[in-house]
Amino acid sequence: MTMKAVCVLQGEVKGTVHFTQNSPNEPVKVTGEIQGLSEGLHGFHVHEFGDNTNGCTSAGAHFNLDNKTHGGPKDEERHTGDLGNVEAGADGVAHVDIEDKVISLVGPRNIIGRTLVVHADPDDLGRGGHELSKTTGNAGGRIACGVIGLAKA
Repeated sequence: MTMKAVCVLQGEVKGTVHFTQNSPNEPVKVTGEIQGLSEGLHGFHVHEFGDNTNGCTSAGAHFNLDNKTHGGPKDEERHTGDLGNVEAGADGVAHVDIEDKVISLVGPRNIIGRTLVVHADPDDLGRGGHELSKTTGNAGGRIACGVIGLAKA
């Protein structure tokens, strides 16, 4: 049974991101497009709350079910919501195409109802040596966010 979710990003930049999972044991496919970015890498994370009442700041910290430090999407030591970076070209558009084994659309790792955030700066994947590297990837301000919701299958 395929599960689907969608997130409409609002803020300084805009975009739509789709999430598809074919079964609870399979990775989540994350696809979409984000427009209006500066060229280069931008941190891309699922945050703990689906609360955007105070803009992106009310979404809380990174979704971190296992109480680990921040890392890259392929690292053993990472937050549940650490999806790494999206990369925008010179046209300001990032084409999202990620597969992730840690997030899910069912069960305790379910990201539906949480907030997807795009950051102003690159995520250093916990390796930057900055005081924020192990908590946020030193990815800078939150320039867009949206609550991840169920999508029509």
